[in-house]
Amino acid sequence: MSMLSGQRRRAPAPSLKASPQRLQFRAADAGLAFRISGVEAEATAEGALWIASARLLVVSDLHLEKGSSFATRGQMLPPYDTRATLQRLAVLIARLEPDTVVSLGDSFHDHDGPARMDAADAATLRAMTEAADWVWIEGNHDPEAPTWLGGRAMESIAFGDLVLRHEPKAGAAPGEIAGHLHPCAKVAARGRSVRARCFATDGARVVMPAFGAYTGGLNVRDAAFAPLFPDGCVALMLGRTRVYAAPSSRQTPDGA
Repeated sequence: MSMLSGQRRRAPAPSLKASPQRLQFRAADAGLAFRISGVEAEATAEGALWIASARLLVVSDLHLEKGSSFATRGQMLPPYDTRATLQRLAVLIARLEPDTVVSLGDSFHDHDGPARMDAADAATLRAMTEAADWVWIEGNHDPEAPTWLGGRAMESIAFGDLVLRHEPKAGAAPGEIAGHLHPCAKVAARGRSVRARCFATDGARVVMPAFGAYTGGLNVRDAAFAPLFPDGCVALMLGRTRVYAAPSSRQTPDGA
């Protein structure tokens, strides 16, 4: 039985003074294990968050049917983003066998995205929503979740001291797991730089990377992250097969 519960209002949790430079990480398969407000979690190389104690898998910002959305406005992109995103997610679900899957908002790029899905892709998605307790969190791109494809829709959802929502709240929010900002990080070493999607965390909260194939990223040094991480964050950068922790001292803004 899922330990998750829907939540519209939540009393502020006690302030946690986690230092982003003192976070501890350990290798876990191809990901990195760390704690979010004391709860053990794993940042996977695919860009999902795995909380093994609850058999809970969290993904964010799938932006399914983004390619077809652009096509309706005359900008033609290869129409394979939905299939590529679902295939990556299906492999992850098959490996971890979660009891609960939470899609943390902006699962579709627009309101009409579900209706544009190829029948085979819709069947793949329905098979996943039927295999676990699937929760669609409402996002700004998709305020009405496609429950006809399975699953249930909620504004936010809580697990113990953790609260999962689409858009992060400004200021202290211990236990918050959010998406929306599509964090990425840029680091420089040995005369070259690398820019990649990332988890952004200070140990008290985490902002998830976008999981979708056609999603871009906002640098964690952007001003949008300052209200969330006034003392900086650790960027858990996604490599091809591993996750790498980059402290704020190694992060560089775009254009630098």
